[in-house]
Amino acid sequence: MADHPRALWVLAVVAFVESSVFPIPPDVLMIPMILARPSRAWLVAAVAMIASVVGGLLGYAIGALAYEQIGQPILETLGKADAMGEFNTRFNDFGFWAVLTAGITPFPYKVITIMSGWTGMPLSTFIITSLIARGLRFFLVAGLLWKFGSPIRDFIEKRLGLMTVLFVVLLFGGFYMVRLL
Repeated sequence: MADHPRALWVLAVVAFVESSVFPIPPDVLMIPMILARPSRAWLVAAVAMIASVVGGLLGYAIGALAYEQIGQPILETLGKADAMGEFNTRFNDFGFWAVLTAGITPFPYKVITIMSGWTGMPLSTFIITSLIARGLRFFLVAGLLWKFGSPIRDFIEKRLGLMTVLFVVLLFGGFYMVRLL
């Protein structure tokens, strides 16, 4: 499908539904698409980012308008329903950072999209942070594949998630240390 004429549309659909209900990340399509046609790396990343953020708006709407009927069962399936009460009380205090972290790390972004709507995070904050986070994630993958090609694929598939988690931990740790000083 990576070199198919409609591959961008399939990627857009996958990125859209992954942001609200689907468990498979768009990277599984992005990587072979970029390797098949490196000159389209930035277009592939842009399509994934835009479709993911628009799909995130569906997740936000599920949380805001249909949490009990749709959002809660999705989160229960993902094993995230137990900590809802405590999470809700703290979420909007750290909403920007929660969306940013979930958008660039392997943490399920759909959980954050639903929670953002459920807790009433300001929609503008959600959209801007989602654009930043998903842009960082998808353009990083596209840039690495564009620059290094197939040899970097193994690193992306097996270690990039860990590296982004470590980066976020170091970033938060740095902010925490500065705050203490």
